Amino acid sequence: MADALMIDGKAFAEKLRYEIADSVNKLKELHNLTPGLAVVLVGSDPASEIYVRNKQKMTSQAGMKSIEHKLPADTSQKELLTLIDGLNSDPSVNGILVQLPLPDQLDEQTILAEIDCAKDVDGFHLFNVGKLSTGTPGLIPCTPLGCLMLIKDSLGSDLSGKRALVLGRSNIVGKPMASLLLRENCTVTIAHSRTQDLAAECARADILVAATGRPRMVKKDWVKNGAIVIDVGINRLPPDEEGKSKIVGDVDYDNVKLVAGALTPVPGGVGPMTIACLLQNTLTAACAQNGVELTPG
Repeated sequence: MADALMIDGKAFAEKLRYEIADSVNKLKELHNLTPGLAVVLVGSDPASEIYVRNKQKMTSQAGMKSIEHKLPADTSQKELLTLIDGLNSDPSVNGILVQLPLPDQLDEQTILAEIDCAKDVDGFHLFNVGKLSTGTPGLIPCTPLGCLMLIKDSLGSDLSGKRALVLGRSNIVGKPMASLLLRENCTVTIAHSRTQDLAAECARADILVAATGRPRMVKKDWVKNGAIVIDVGINRLPPDEEGKSKIVGDVDYDNVKLVAGALTPVPGGVGPMTIACLLQNTLTAACAQNGVELTPG
């Protein structure tokens, strides 16, 4: 059997960002509307700062308005909630993203709940979580949305009857991913650390989404021949003898590619899709808030 087809998330995300930029231009020309994304960063976590810079860069490249609020690490909960209230009432802001994790003195759930659900482009607000679980249109978490796009690009738009397994039950990826696959009429299993005979459960799946945060956990014998494998994991291994540190996914790529039908690499797979889907959500939110319906093409 030939090696699995590598699912090029980087190329797919680039194409999606191009399409979003085209839609933004149409919004400007036809409706004098420029979508605005506000990103709030509290503190100076190095990884968060990199993520925020990338988001701002791609927001601007798509022709959107990029708004940054960088706050000191000792910002109080009241101060942050006041800022969010101001962004909620600002008509030029269509999407609000509070970069996680937050410093210890800030309650994450309280902060996320304060964001207007219509501007919640991360899709984490309980209203949007509820809409997803009940099949009601709303803003969808970016990483699961990107995963679904890659799955459909590999298998086609009709996923009805496919057996799907989501490995991991987080609120950010695992649970919303399962809801999306159910919405596509898949037969869905959520597996986790306490699942009995985990490898056998995984090996039954036509679609396997790995989101555990455990490096190279998924092995060749965990994967059904020809399955589509989406690797959400981003794990930094300890430095080797030369002091170099490698980033790997939750899937043992070199091993699994011998049996899978298609497989996302790490890096270059799901990661680029997350920011592209953030831009997609901002565009969707801007249209919804202004009663605009964009037609494709």
